[in-house]
Amino acid sequence: MNKVEQFLQKQGIKVIIFLLVLTYMKSCGVDREVTKVKKQLTTLDSLANKRDLEIEGLKAEKRMIQATDRKMLDVQRQSEIDAELKKLGAH
Repeated sequence: MNKVEQFLQKQGIKVIIFLLVLTYMKSCGVDREVTKVKKQLTTLDSLANKRDLEIEGLKAEKRMIQATDRKMLDVQRQSEIDAELKKLGAH
């Protein structure tokens, strides 16, 4: 036990500094991982929002077509919109 006390008296500050540096390095790594996860979640959210916007845009276009008084081209476009909405999974 006497050797340990002597070692700590001589090298104590170096040991403390080393432990502080290790702790700092560990905390930087955790922060970097949290940043990566946040970035991935943001990407997923934006993809979901783009899909929702596309669905709502198609629905609005279909309502607009139904509100106008035109014939054949609009019926074909309504069929295309229905197919796209089905593909996107909108009800």
